[in-house]
Amino acid sequence: MIRAALTVSDARSGMKALAPKIERYARLIMRQGVNVQQGQEVVVNAPVETASFVRVLVKCAYEAGAGHVTVIWSDDVVTRLTYEHVELSWFETVPSWQREQLDSLAKDGACFVFVEGADPEALKGIDPAKPAASSKAKNTQCRVFRRGLDFNINPWCIAGAPVAAWARTVFPGMEDEVAIYKLWCSILSVARADGEDPESDWELHDATFEKNLRFLNDHHFDRLHYKADNGTDLVVGLTDRHVWEGGCSATPDGHPFFPNIPTEEVFTSPDCERVDGVVHSALPLIHQGNKVDRFWLRFEAGQVVDFGAEVGLETLRSIIERDEGSNRLGEVALISKNTPIRESEILFYDTLYDENASCHLALGIGFPECYEGGYEMTSEELREHGVNMSTTHVDFMIGTDDLDITGITADGREVPVFVNGQWSWE
Repeated sequence: MIRAALTVSDARSGMKALAPKIERYARLIMRQGVNVQQGQEVVVNAPVETASFVRVLVKCAYEAGAGHVTVIWSDDVVTRLTYEHVELSWFETVPSWQREQLDSLAKDGACFVFVEGADPEALKGIDPAKPAASSKAKNTQCRVFRRGLDFNINPWCIAGAPVAAWARTVFPGMEDEVAIYKLWCSILSVARADGEDPESDWELHDATFEKNLRFLNDHHFDRLHYKADNGTDLVVGLTDRHVWEGGCSATPDGHPFFPNIPTEEVFTSPDCERVDGVVHSALPLIHQGNKVDRFWLRFEAGQVVDFGAEVGLETLRSIIERDEGSNRLGEVALISKNTPIRESEILFYDTLYDENASCHLALGIGFPECYEGGYEMTSEELREHGVNMSTTHVDFMIGTDDLDITGITADGREVPVFVNGQWSWE
């Protein structure tokens, strides 16, 4: 039977029917995502185009007990205009008012919600040095804010909401309202938020990570060997006291939260000086409004020594050359191809979603929670033990359908971890 295409009228009716699910999704973000505590400050960073959803988020935050909610708006068009008309040097410093805003909110114990929704090519043609300078300035000059996120001192959660340009990219050729409706349906589905009780569903989902975490932490591999037919042949060394994490995270004082909705990964921070070989991308990378696609990296003794890309070479260069640590790995993440996002067969053109459809690596800063006792260490101490330090963290997807990963123990024993893109026991 041939189904008729969705009309704008269908989409409008569909959005009305989705309203209760969207509110439950917002409640999930506030109660499970950042897990708002009574009287806590909540900060929502969001695109102006998602204002109607942000209002629901704010309502749910107060219902969860928030003492006050601050909303910080962004806009792709304004951001592009700024990059087009302002000199590079301006982006190398964060205005004092903005530093004070972010640092004071973090210092006062706020939790941070980041609403992900952007045109994947919003900054196409913009000199990548400008957004790179802006990001570096924010990450080095807003020190309390940055440390609060990097060390999980402040609970934080990234979750998506559609904007028209993003929806058109994911569902090309459709009217905006139809594309937005379809993207909302997809977001709710892959975030396990389209049922009657998403909070309970997430408690069950969190429990599914335990088997994989137990396997990896019990084996305590010395290194992982990645191989795929696209040319990937990479050996990633692990630190002496590495810890695999996944699902629910926690602040140093035990406040549980989910940094990403959705999340399907188990991850750790490798020894950033023990990475050798070549790795090829499996999916496009969208970075600061620019696309990088069909790219590869060659590592020697932990550092990227050569790289190439068919699309977005200069953006890739700006990532790798950001600072001393941006050419080393800070994360290895394992995700089976048997996940809702991968099985949806949708390319989201957004790292929050696409990284949860594929094994991935990240250039840049590592995670203190992934090194035993890491929360009690300084950045310098973590670096001495092999956990990378940087002002950036950029995930890129490498999980092909034929990817094999072998865990190698300190005494040389080899154990299959992934076979043909999925856990060896699946």
